[in-house]
Amino acid sequence: MKYLFFPISRPFGWLMVFLMSLMALGLPNTVIAHPMPNSVVLLSVHADRIDAELQIPLNELQAAFGHAVNDSSAMLVDRLGPQLRAYLAQHIRPQSPDGRAWNVSVGTLAVQETKNLINGVYRELTAQVRLIPPAGADVRRFVFQYDVVLHQVVTHKILVSVQQDWERGLVADASPTQVGIISLDIVNNRVLPLTISLESGSAWTGFKSMVRLGMQHIAGGTDHLLFLLVLLLPAPLLIANGRWGRFGGVRYSLHHILLIVTAFTVGHSLTLLLGAMGWLRLPSQPVELLIAVSILVSAAHAVRPLFAGREPWIAAGFGLIHGLAFADTLANLHLDTGPMALSILGFNLGIELMQLLVIALTIPWLMLLSRTPAYQTVRLIGAFLAAVAAIGWAAERVTGKANGLTKEVEQVAGYAPYLLVLLAGLALFLTWRMKQAGPHQAGSR
Repeated sequence: MKYLFFPISRPFGWLMVFLMSLMALGLPNTVIAHPMPNSVVLLSVHADRIDAELQIPLNELQAAFGHAVNDSSAMLVDRLGPQLRAYLAQHIRPQSPDGRAWNVSVGTLAVQETKNLINGVYRELTAQVRLIPPAGADVRRFVFQYDVVLHQVVTHKILVSVQQDWERGLVADASPTQVGIISLDIVNNRVLPLTISLESGSAWTGFKSMVRLGMQHIAGGTDHLLFLLVLLLPAPLLIANGRWGRFGGVRYSLHHILLIVTAFTVGHSLTLLLGAMGWLRLPSQPVELLIAVSILVSAAHAVRPLFAGREPWIAAGFGLIHGLAFADTLANLHLDTGPMALSILGFNLGIELMQLLVIALTIPWLMLLSRTPAYQTVRLIGAFLAAVAAIGWAAERVTGKANGLTKEVEQVAGYAPYLLVLLAGLALFLTWRMKQAGPHQAGSR
């Protein structure tokens, strides 16, 4: 037999042989596993400037820059920092719509490296670049001429997004909003600039976004809420013979709870202000560890009185620690003085609103339960579970590695609404049972 398959033309036959050879060698898998990487430009919009973060794949940069930045990335910034800054400044040329050039300054450079089983090692250069418009120019409207890498690697693309725009209510925790892609115009063989025209915002929009951010922060901050709730767990009770006793009455309970919540608010508001303004900063690891310790202390106090009558002082003291953790969120936004002042106010207001909402939804049922004999069991179980969570968080923050306890806590926290309904149902049921059994079962005066 002359042909194993139907006869085909010679060029097509050679192409088929080539493709089949690639398949036999497994090269198509390699091509699929190594997609063409793109650069990313993340813009943070301020009143008088734009701070940009560039994320540039080193394997693409190497082809354009002319130095072995990917093959030899060790100590790259130390070796080629000045040349890299000069190269970036040369290929980043924003202009106002009237043609006036913006000032470009390249700041911190760093090399990020990630590893995975599919792509192997991926390295990228991150660069912090400040773009300052000329006098009188609108910072929100400019022509972005940018051809880093792309001036040599024609298949390269640059994805441009707004990462932070306070006046539009976009903060760094939100997903970036893409505003365009810079690529080669194949027809004209030139890199087309990207015209950026951002919608105007307002201080009111920025303030509202910070209120929302504060509410989201405390809603997702299981450790912050757990400290306060566990500290409030014995708040409705009197002390008898060095132990927690019976329900102290509605007025006593509300007064005690109000003092604790107010003290905690004063404490964290103070360090939130100091930390956000940069006047007081501590490393995050010891701060987060102390937050776990605060939960452990409040859990022990819920079992047996450790500082009876001094709960507001303890709440204020640990509130100072919690406030430093809150402050990191604002400090990382790098806002100017005016927006930062409004952000501190709005963020703190959001925290307080969410705290008050959680307390308002929880405390009535705890006060109702504290009238029943079953409250001792509820209190001890709550204290034990909080202590277990605190130990898990402490271990995680010492080792820097997640553990099974913290994962379980986060999963349980996702069922908080259902747990609240269960708590309310238990409080109502036990109160009804106690009334059915007679007034002699009541735990109140």
